[in-house]
Amino acid sequence: MSFYIQRLCLFYVSIDIGILQFSSAHNFISIDCGGTRNYTDPQTGFAWVSDTSFTRWGKVAEIKSSNKTREQYQRLRYFPADNKKYCYTLNTVERKRYIVRATFLYGNFDNGDPYPNFQLYLDATRWSTVKITDASRIYIDEMIIRAPSSKIDVCVCDASTGFPFISTLELRPLNVSMYATEYEDDFFLSVAARVNFGAATVEAIRYPDDPYDRIWESDLNKRPNFLVGAAPGTMRINTSKTIEASIREFPPVKVMQTAVIGTKGILTYRLTLDEFPANARAYAYLAEIEDLGYNETRKFTMKQPHIPEYNNAVVNIVENANGSYILYEPSFQNVTLEFVLLFSFEKTPDSTRGPLINAIEINRYVQIIPKTSTQDAAALDALRSISIGTDWMNEGGDACVPAHWSWLDCNSGSPPRITKIFLSGKNLSGEMPSEIKQMDFLTELWLNGNSLTGSIPGLSNLVSLTVLHLENNKLSGHLPSFLGELPNLKELYVQNNLLTGEIPPALLAGKLAFYYDGNPGLTRGRRHEKNFKIIIATSGTLIVCIILLLGFVLLLHIHQRRSSKDSNSARITSKPSTAYSIIRDGSLVRDESLEIACYFTLTELEEATEQFSRKIGQGSFGPVYYGKVKDSKEVAVKILAATSTHGTQQFVNEVTLLSRIHHRNLVPLIGYCEEGNQRILVYEYMHNGTLRDHIHDPIKQKKLDWMSRLYIAEDAAKGLEYLHGGCIPSIIHRDVKTSNILLDIKMRAKVSDFGLSRCTDENRTHISSAARGTVGYLDPEYYGNQQLTERSDVYSFGIVLLELISGRKPISVEDYGSDWNIVHWARSRIRKGAVKSIIDPQLGDNIKIESVWKMAEIAILSVESHMVSRPTMQSVVLAIQDAIKIEKESLEIASWDSSVDLSKSMDMPSSSLDGYDGSHEVLGKYDLPTAR
Repeated sequence: MSFYIQRLCLFYVSIDIGILQFSSAHNFISIDCGGTRNYTDPQTGFAWVSDTSFTRWGKVAEIKSSNKTREQYQRLRYFPADNKKYCYTLNTVERKRYIVRATFLYGNFDNGDPYPNFQLYLDATRWSTVKITDASRIYIDEMIIRAPSSKIDVCVCDASTGFPFISTLELRPLNVSMYATEYEDDFFLSVAARVNFGAATVEAIRYPDDPYDRIWESDLNKRPNFLVGAAPGTMRINTSKTIEASIREFPPVKVMQTAVIGTKGILTYRLTLDEFPANARAYAYLAEIEDLGYNETRKFTMKQPHIPEYNNAVVNIVENANGSYILYEPSFQNVTLEFVLLFSFEKTPDSTRGPLINAIEINRYVQIIPKTSTQDAAALDALRSISIGTDWMNEGGDACVPAHWSWLDCNSGSPPRITKIFLSGKNLSGEMPSEIKQMDFLTELWLNGNSLTGSIPGLSNLVSLTVLHLENNKLSGHLPSFLGELPNLKELYVQNNLLTGEIPPALLAGKLAFYYDGNPGLTRGRRHEKNFKIIIATSGTLIVCIILLLGFVLLLHIHQRRSSKDSNSARITSKPSTAYSIIRDGSLVRDESLEIACYFTLTELEEATEQFSRKIGQGSFGPVYYGKVKDSKEVAVKILAATSTHGTQQFVNEVTLLSRIHHRNLVPLIGYCEEGNQRILVYEYMHNGTLRDHIHDPIKQKKLDWMSRLYIAEDAAKGLEYLHGGCIPSIIHRDVKTSNILLDIKMRAKVSDFGLSRCTDENRTHISSAARGTVGYLDPEYYGNQQLTERSDVYSFGIVLLELISGRKPISVEDYGSDWNIVHWARSRIRKGAVKSIIDPQLGDNIKIESVWKMAEIAILSVESHMVSRPTMQSVVLAIQDAIKIEKESLEIASWDSSVDLSKSMDMPSSSLDGYDGSHEVLGKYDLPTAR
């Protein structure tokens, strides 16, 4: 009877699997990028469609590789190597989980040298760097997502070499419970490794063996740094018996029917993980597929040198899974893994059989970057809906990230907001969309030269609007009165329309560049003419009053100067001793009630510096001299050079800022002087000079060991973090570099030179100004948008971190050759896992490579091309503190089998994958982006 029941159960299981396979394949989306027709793949049965209905951009190329067996890899689509993004839009069901897969077979279609290197994005989130090193290899990138909306965009862009291209794009729905994490509202999962151990062939296992069409890579696949260092005694085993694996992630039975075992009591492997170090979700798939005797056991531990709390967890598959041929799936909610992953399973002393593993899967957490504000996106959709058949409206992906559409500008907020729209002469017709009123960050709106009709909609919410161009359309109705009430409006062009009625008086007040000719129905109104006469009559009186007032102020100023020169007092007090005390509206005025930096007379400073005899530096502000004031306090006296281009306003900035901020990692302002033509700032003297001298001076450099560099990085990062987050409003330094990081007598670092700093409005995220930074440190996005943000300081500080690691200058053809700068040079080596090759030789070998990795990781994140991808200074501080912790700890690395030498070919020590039946929880969901 039991035999028939068993057969019946197997029959129903086979029916369920068949139904699942049919329904899954029916919902698959498979796009042949560059394909010329729709077809069915004879190997998989998938229906492939050409991408011609998904994109209007790019060109199709035949590949030159010999891999002609699959039609989808005979062609590809490639795109220009410009500053745009090129996207495919896929329909999804919101909050349903999917695998999104992009593949790339280069085939040397363009005879490129060097091979392509570009970025892959999913919506606004950077997915990975596609770096081709083997023209004949199919590179696969997979992302597991819970769909954030009813559609997703997959984009290629930002090629540093070659052309961005794509071979195939696939969307695979998942079971409702698969790959669920508590972080999926904030993080995607990028598949770093999915390995089938004990595989019968080198071919990967996928559909129909896996109804979800996951790709399980064979452990027989031979490529550099993939599953090397196997321990002696590793044996491959398999079974034909059915494995019960229908729980959680549902690994395919065919994968679970093979395994490797360690006949000598140990299993070890090593593989590299692209885009690591990082936080990851890790899975081990285990099933006992050998028949153990009555007294036989298979018990083993998983060793993890860098997460020692896991090392005592004992795995007994039969006991954990409640029997043989049943899946046991220990998973780890959040573990920190290194670029080179080394994992080891060792049998326990009381075990009769060696360790076993069937499969592993490692998925990297990728923080989801917000897309453009939904209210702005709705307005953009409305604008695109009133233009038909034009290329500009077909630009795909998110409006702002990773690159903004050609006809608009965005800020760097989270989410990004639209700041400018340029649609002059873009064939717009119909009424102006009312949704524009929701774009409350908009500063410029150019809709001139179109065929817009109807009245001007209510735009009173656009309080940031400075420029509005509506000329040369067919707009009708009255000019709305709210246009005269927009507080920042500077330009209003409405000429050559069909507008009628009286012009609102506020628009004629003279504060606005207002052009309205070509509207015969518009009138100025009698009221304005009368007001104009009144203005003319009163202007003369006002001018006379201003002249008298200026004369009075001049006489008062002369009297105060004479009083100052007659004073013999040499006291230094906490209150100013002259009328020049507080900065207000760009000048120094008296306010005895406020206590700021001390005021010094020029005579006092001449005595303190012995007539400015000891010059200790030269900055963008001017020369710097050593001195001692009367209480014997050592000071650095900075003089604004007469030929300096920075002038009075920079002096005003310096005193304003440094008088009101106090932090242990910012150079304190002691006092100032403004006398005659001299403008002087007095700072605390920093005995050990600049960080630049210590890094790049062969003599001083010997003082900076690795731990000293870590502490200096932490100090400087804390100073910048305070400027960004501890000041209200926040302050953007704008010229972060090693020569503006000073070291005191105890080698503590302090950030200096606030002559270049700027405050930001509390409601704004950036400042727009002329470039003030230093070549080699300046944010590359500045050259495009003329805006500096806190993330611009982060970029500059990332350069400083690379200097601390490497001991090299930011720009040097001699050091970097064709790379020419430290960012390109360091990034290429770090992504290859060769972090040792960038370490300053002066540091020697007595440093923990893990701490260097931590610093290198945060440095490379900080110098990302797009500022939205960079961390905050708070995240930078945390990462540096992690590096300090790693360097200070004395890690006990588990001893390995003496017959297995795993260290010779490694560039760095590695973490191992290990676990138990449960999850390693994080302290907080936003600790994930930086590996902790």
